[in-house]
Amino acid sequence: MATAAETRDVFKEVFGGAGEIIAAKAPGRVNLIGEHTDYNDGFVLPMAISHGVTIVGRLRNDRMVRLRSLDYGESAEFDLDERYDARGPRWSQYVEGVARTFDEEYNGEIRGFEAALTGDVPQGSGLSSSAALEVAAGLLIDELNSLGTGRVEIALFGQKAEHNYLGVKCGIMDQFASCLCRKDHALFLDCRSLEHKHAPLKLREEVVLILDSGKSRGLADSKYNERRAACEEGVRILSGAIPGIRALRDVSEAQFDCYSGMLPDEVKRRCRHVVTENQRALDSMEALLKEDMERFGALMFASHESLRFDYEVSCEELDVLNEIAKDSREIIGERMTGAGFGGCAVALARREGLEDLKAVLSERYFKKTGRRLKIYETSPASGAAIVD
Repeated sequence: MATAAETRDVFKEVFGGAGEIIAAKAPGRVNLIGEHTDYNDGFVLPMAISHGVTIVGRLRNDRMVRLRSLDYGESAEFDLDERYDARGPRWSQYVEGVARTFDEEYNGEIRGFEAALTGDVPQGSGLSSSAALEVAAGLLIDELNSLGTGRVEIALFGQKAEHNYLGVKCGIMDQFASCLCRKDHALFLDCRSLEHKHAPLKLREEVVLILDSGKSRGLADSKYNERRAACEEGVRILSGAIPGIRALRDVSEAQFDCYSGMLPDEVKRRCRHVVTENQRALDSMEALLKEDMERFGALMFASHESLRFDYEVSCEELDVLNEIAKDSREIIGERMTGAGFGGCAVALARREGLEDLKAVLSERYFKKTGRRLKIYETSPASGAAIVD
């Protein structure tokens, strides 16, 4: 990814002229634990990563928005006074969706702008490149227009843009993490109330590895709808025995053990994952507060087992990575992360012997799958910010 200074240089080459130029940066995220709990009103524990999106822009005196992507070598433009028609490239539609959402929230008072953007979040890997773009664009629009929008609202505007303009009914975790994470912390988020806490994650002898399986997540969207429907069916049936529940986050493990016999087998397994994963997220927060990395790693491994056998959203490649990780003394915990059926896994590993570990992981993974493993080393990063 180009630096903010390099992006400014490209901006000046493309757009020229005078006026104050502002740069905003937002990170991608990796979810450490709490998978498929967000749309069940549950708990998640993501962290921001060092990869992100930078967008550099300047206000215009009209309602036109002109964009330039350094990564795609493409330009796009739209007029906020005209109806949305989704004609631009996909990357520009995210920016347009955010701009139009801001315009709706601020009663048509958003001014046009010019912007150049670049990013290095691996796309299609479940690391939230889209949310990073939405948040960076939102922070830039807020700063250019001197609006003073809160970070929670910027995250919600990004989610609203995906719902209304991109046709993706995403949860709030990705935008929230990109907006509100802190350096050396994970973010514990209640997806119902949006209450959040920052869990210390100061990695001294450990490191977070993102393991890109190279397998595309082609089935994730269609299977997502099936899993969501199963969870909703489980709530409908269980509400006959547990009055007042609105989502699976309202069902304790003890209640589930007592009443799960009411559920069809497949629905039972889907619901069991969500109920136990919510508890794992709570237990993980407690482990981080105690700096108990071994406990946290064990919860990561347990999460993968549940996602593999109960929720059935893993795949051969992700399972191979998990089996290799369990055989490795250097890896404390590992699990698939994201929607599943491909994409990435996340591992907590010991820093000592890291280069040898990377070589072994890559070699063993290639022998078993014929795929090249991409390994990204990262640490808990700060959330979105205006940068020099």
